[in-house]
Amino acid sequence: YRTDYFDSENSLMSFNIYRAAVEAAVPRVIMASSVHADKFVDRASSNLLNPYSLPLPDSPYGAGKCTMESLGRYYANSKGLEVICVRFGGVNSKNVPPDAPYSERQVWLSHRDCANLISRCIDADEIPNNYSIIYGVSRNRDRMHDYTNPLGWEPQDGAL
Repeated sequence: YRTDYFDSENSLMSFNIYRAAVEAAVPRVIMASSVHADKFVDRASSNLLNPYSLPLPDSPYGAGKCTMESLGRYYANSKGLEVICVRFGGVNSKNVPPDAPYSERQVWLSHRDCANLISRCIDADEIPNNYSIIYGVSRNRDRMHDYTNPLGWEPQDGAL
């Protein structure tokens, strides 16, 4: 993916997914968002990023993910659709934390943690207020993201 590019078709796709889910009486959708929805590289603060604070996208790609999340919040509130937006960190084929750049190490998400997170999203009994944003990152040292969530998901792995 290119972070320097805004793809308007992605926003239209998100709208169509939410609308189709409501029309088909699908109770819950799980949407792939991104840690790029909130700037985490070169942050002035050492506080963990809260998924419910006003995001500051780090790129047009991140802004597109914020649009997807906002549409989801609308559908959760006005149509009763349960929406979970997972702000995925970095998953790689080797399933090991990258050595560099450091920011990628901070957002690494192991295969096991990713699978467990999605399982929790699918199996959750209810979503408070029909809406949740969850940072999908492993328990990495010096991570910037608060992965606290209403589903009880806890990452097991982490980059030290």
